[in-house]
Amino acid sequence: MSQETTPPDVIIDLIKVSKVYPPDVHAISDISLTVDRGEIVFLTGMSGAGKTTLLRLISRMEKPTKGMVDVAGFDIAKLPQRNIHLLRRKIGMAYQDFKLLPNRTVADNIAIAMEVVYHTKSFIEKRTRELLDQLDLVKKYGTRTEELSRGEQQRVSIARAVANSPEIVLADEPTGNLDAETTGRVVNLFHQLHRQGTTILIATHDKSLYQHTNSRVIELRHGRLRSSLPETFAPNNEETAIPDLASTPGA
Repeated sequence: MSQETTPPDVIIDLIKVSKVYPPDVHAISDISLTVDRGEIVFLTGMSGAGKTTLLRLISRMEKPTKGMVDVAGFDIAKLPQRNIHLLRRKIGMAYQDFKLLPNRTVADNIAIAMEVVYHTKSFIEKRTRELLDQLDLVKKYGTRTEELSRGEQQRVSIARAVANSPEIVLADEPTGNLDAETTGRVVNLFHQLHRQGTTILIATHDKSLYQHTNSRVIELRHGRLRSSLPETFAPNNEETAIPDLASTPGA
């Protein structure tokens, strides 16, 4: 679907999408999904269900074997290699395996995302410190990421993903290595982005992230879409909410 025919309130549109890896591994099959601008969507399912593949297709790390993937007006299958950077500027991706530069500092890893769009040094430092404060990592500013715990590396990956305040944030198991208190900090950061209009897709096994919200929960099983519905509805709440976990005791 072209940019002209996609409704203006739709930012991600998948139609009958399948991804097959050689020799015959069907990662996802015949998935159709529409995500509105500013929506929060949770992707759930067992390991191997296709959640990560779906995020990789949306971010153009993979191309679909069949079907149409339209993201922010870009037809993923037809997007030339030379123009991928235009799509990536609209997307922040927090990877499950972090993909940090191990011999560079925490600050360097976060700054890279902002340097490629030519933000000033003063802006980059201010934004980096702000994110590290929100994620309780200020003391790690000058620490090489290879010296961090997995939970700390995960938070650096999240900070890098949101540093440019992208239109879309894709988070793959963003709280998998975190205790409850630190999870609360990450959730509150996503909540802040949501209030600013960011579209957020979170692949997670952690039901605490989406229970007691009216956010849409999409379940994948064996590469197929099995359900797409709000998990619960919070009473007297007019906006899609992410629970405030900041006061939850640490695990």
